[in-house]
Amino acid sequence: MSEKKYRKVKIVHGPAGWGGPLIIEPKPGKDLIYSVTGGGIHPIAQRIAELSGGTPFDGFRSRAPFEQIACAVIDCGGTARVGVYPMKKVPTVDIIGTKPSGPLFKFITPDLFVSGVRSEDITVIEE
Repeated sequence: MSEKKYRKVKIVHGPAGWGGPLIIEPKPGKDLIYSVTGGGIHPIAQRIAELSGGTPFDGFRSRAPFEQIACAVIDCGGTARVGVYPMKKVPTVDIIGTKPSGPLFKFITPDLFVSGVRSEDITVIEE
């Protein structure tokens, strides 16, 4: 049985985005790349999983404990989901160029949140 190889990835905000950069480093027991974008695995979540070695997970159709999530990928314009994962200290990648807003805005900080992310905004920083 081979051990899974993880890599650190850096995620910066896109031209219309805010926050970050985030450094995502999946680890055993905390390697889910949690896609909450209306069902299925969003291409940004898939890209983060491919580069980092994390496990893509459809968080829209299934649930996993917050402690197992390396990062959450959302598509929220600024109401509820935009603050849920930062409130739980889960690094959050919003594909929409959102800034802190909504009832949970105080939890949305640059060290936990990045938005407007495109595929080219995700890079491996450590093999």
